[in-house]
Amino acid sequence: MLDRQQLRDVTLDDDELMREVLVTLLDDTSKQIPLLDHAIRDQDPQKTMRLAHYCKGACANVGANRVAEVLKRLEQEAARHCFADCAVSLCNLAQELERFRVAAVEV
Repeated sequence: MLDRQQLRDVTLDDDELMREVLVTLLDDTSKQIPLLDHAIRDQDPQKTMRLAHYCKGACANVGANRVAEVLKRLEQEAARHCFADCAVSLCNLAQELERFRVAAVEV
C-alpha cells in the first residue's frame, strides 16, 4: 500500500514533509478520478492515458505502489482502447486510493 522507506527517502525522513506530500498526493489524485471517469466515458484514449500517466508517476515517486500499479494498468488499457477494462480499473483505483488514505493516516 505505502512503501514507507521510499517516502522517507523522498522526504529526507522529514515527518512534516511526509504528511504534506501524502495530503497533496491524495488530494490531487482524488481530483483526477472524475476527470478519468469522463475521459473513459468519452472513450478518449489520449486523455485517459495522459491523466493515468500523470497520477502514476506522482504515486510511484512517493511509494504509493499499488495505486501506481492500477494507474499503469489503466494507462495500458486505454492505449488498447479497452474502455470497459478502464472502467473496472477506475473502480479498483478508487478502492486502492482509499486503502492508501488509511495507510497515510498512520504516517
